[in-house]
This record gives sequence, C-alpha cells and structure tokens, in this order.
Amino acid sequence: QVQLVESGGGSVQPGGSLRLSCAASGRTFSSSTMGWFRQALGMERVFVAAEDRFRYYADSVRGRFTISRDYAKNMVYLQMNSLKPEDTAVYYCAAAPPGTLFDKSRSAGYDVWGQGTQVTVSS
Repeated sequence: QVQLVESGGGSVQPGGSLRLSCAASGRTFSSSTMGWFRQALGMERVFVAAEDRFRYYADSVRGRFTISRDYAKNMVYLQMNSLKPEDTAVYYCAAAPPGTLFDKSRSAGYDVWGQGTQVTVSS
C-alpha cells in the first residue's frame, strides 16, 4: 500500500519554527518528485515546495522554508522558520509518479497524498 504520513505540525508563535516530516512507503520514491502543499481554511490547496534533486519554492515561503529529503529513509522534510500567521494551514505531503516531468506547483501532477498535518501560527 502506497502511503505518505506527515508529522510535526502544531501551534507556534509568529517568528517561531517547525519541522514537518513525511514518511513514504509502499513503492520506490527515489525517482519521484516530492512536494508540500498547504490549504488554509476555506481556501484552495496551494503549492509550498518540491524537490527532485533540485528545490522549488513558492514565492511566499522562499527564504523561510527549506525542503529536504533523506533518500535512504524515504523521508521528506519541511523546515519552516520565521513563521507568520498567514502560514496557518493544513500541510500535505505529496508524491508524483516516478520519472514524470511536470510543473511542480500543480497538484494534479502528484498521485499520492498524505492525510495532512495542522500548522497554526498565532500569538
């Protein structure tokens, strides 16, 4: 069973940091683009970051968030620094089919999704 499981969400004050983790299982992910998306309450799901040996970021998080991968452990991470209230959302990990080329910011390019983890930034 192909599965992505996120962890590491929580509540933090503005300016704080969180590190999200995503554990992938059920198939080989080494040749898959892995991404993070987020969905705020009442809003559409939007791209945050992706990695396929290169790193891609939404303008809203570039310089504050860092995506990384441990290929040996099938893990993906999202280090979030200088968090702002507008970063509050459910964060989802996603995996694309192996070897596919596509616009990393488009959710339609990913075929496996995690259940999401809540991040709340509030004073």
